[in-house]
Amino acid sequence: MKSAKSHSKTLPLVLLILVILGMLVSAVRPHDYFTWFLEVAPILMGMPILILTFHRFRLTNLLYVLIAIHCLILMTGAHYTYAEVPLGFWMKDIFHFSRNHYDRIGHIAQGFIPAILAREILLRTSPLHRGKWLFVIVVSMCLAFSAFYEMIEWWVAISSGESANDFLGTQGDVWDTQWDMFLAMIGAFSSLLLLSKLHDKELRNI
Repeated sequence: MKSAKSHSKTLPLVLLILVILGMLVSAVRPHDYFTWFLEVAPILMGMPILILTFHRFRLTNLLYVLIAIHCLILMTGAHYTYAEVPLGFWMKDIFHFSRNHYDRIGHIAQGFIPAILAREILLRTSPLHRGKWLFVIVVSMCLAFSAFYEMIEWWVAISSGESANDFLGTQGDVWDTQWDMFLAMIGAFSSLLLLSKLHDKELRNI
């Protein structure tokens, strides 16, 4: 039992160190520092919250791993800008895409990871139980978050003009906003279908 508790404390600390190191690496000569800051802003806001609430409301290790992966996706996009990430160009060449689709990965993650976060918070702090209503509410929350993020991009574009082009990353796609929200919904659906049982197991171990 003691080793399990030790592992529970150690993994989040290791992930935190890796995220901080990743942040420092991504900040070395990025494509544009303004875009870099905008893209990593969610990490800069979320990391202190996770640190401050660690002892009072420790999350499952599964969720910490997912959050770390999401941070890595954001930091990579921040360093190169989403339209210039090498992985996206590799995918473009292999699958003959018409554009760099790395941003699509980011928006799938925008639903996939927050779905487990929302699920955990609701199960631990609200009267909601596992079932259809929890599924519907979590997906709706992820869609709402995705829509709000699109509004943030809109506000930044209005206030910053052309300097926000790399942050928007539309690459000339007039349906980019709709694609972003659709993929976030697909991410949320996939996350709940694939990870709910594993998540329940981790919740029982808290």
